[in-house]
Amino acid sequence: MNKHKLKALILTVGAIFMAFLMVNVTSQAARMDMVDVSNNNGYMSTAEYTSMRNEFGVKALTVKVSEGTTFKDGYAASNIANGQAAGLYVNGYHFAHYKTKAQAIAEADFAGQAAKAAGLPVGAVLATDVESAEEQGILSQATNDRNNAAFMKEIQKFGYRTDIYTSGSWANNKMTVKGKTGWIAAYPYVVSGKNWYSNNHAWQWSSTAKFRISYGGFDVSQLNSNYYTAGQKSAVKPTNKGAVKANNKKANKHTYKKSNSAKWIKEAKTYTLKTAVKLHTSTSTSSNVITILPAGTTVKTDQAIIQGGYRWVRQPRFNGYGYLVTGPASNTLEYVKSGATHTYYTVKSGDSWWTIAQRNGLNMTTLASQNGKTIYTTIYPGQRLVVR
Repeated sequence: MNKHKLKALILTVGAIFMAFLMVNVTSQAARMDMVDVSNNNGYMSTAEYTSMRNEFGVKALTVKVSEGTTFKDGYAASNIANGQAAGLYVNGYHFAHYKTKAQAIAEADFAGQAAKAAGLPVGAVLATDVESAEEQGILSQATNDRNNAAFMKEIQKFGYRTDIYTSGSWANNKMTVKGKTGWIAAYPYVVSGKNWYSNNHAWQWSSTAKFRISYGGFDVSQLNSNYYTAGQKSAVKPTNKGAVKANNKKANKHTYKKSNSAKWIKEAKTYTLKTAVKLHTSTSTSSNVITILPAGTTVKTDQAIIQGGYRWVRQPRFNGYGYLVTGPASNTLEYVKSGATHTYYTVKSGDSWWTIAQRNGLNMTTLASQNGKTIYTTIYPGQRLVVR
């Protein structure tokens, strides 16, 4: 064959292959099929949900309905109504505190009644959100399985379908989540190209997604089945497919970069904390605090680095990594930044993460994380929170 023709053929075939590869990679980007909301997101309008549908490809909405046996989400009714008005498939979830079968049944009865009162339609999913380290985290897998089964059986009496929401590190570890069931949370630093938990109903891949006309970050999930769209193929169609593609591509990016000013070394060790230690989002004492680990906590690390005058170790977590400062050259976790005197705020009736954070010059995520919680954790009057 003529060399020039052969070269042209090779270039053509190469171009076709690269185009196929790019399409294939793009198709693997995690989708924003479902968003979940609670009172921590505040009032959400029909216009906001319509924007999520048309510009971001959201098909389903899952609304927090209740928690324990005393808390009913005050925004559940408006979230359900406005989500339905925007044409989204609407579901609900209950944040679980139960540790026994009897408690699980009691919480299911409370959740079912709250869902009915808020207008959650019969046939919707009412999932149990099982993630409390202080409650289910100390139980055996068998006990959690028994309690989850009791909750779901009771919920079905109200006409709702059921599911389990939990973290990837707890699924089939702290509780059984069978294939073709479950809504699993796990947040990779780089989402693009990932397709985690594809054998489950849904994969929650971010808790910080941004929507154009809505304030703050949101939990978003990719749906791997029709379970959260009323058991049928979704009829929800975005009106701006170009915006959906661009917004999806943007959401799949992550700006996290390892510092290249020092070298990480492998260090697989297990430590027991002698005192409380702050777990940071990066190797900087000014970075956000994920949580404050109490004395006695066992920490498994995989790498270490000298950075900013301190020795840091890295803790693998179900949604990425946490970083602990140990001192400039020490191999023990004796250094405690959090040993300083804290300023506390006592929660009052009507307070929220938002109002307390604004009052103290913080953002909600920082305030919640430095108290070992998330912005989706309910706070109660009389509770003390660290604000400084």
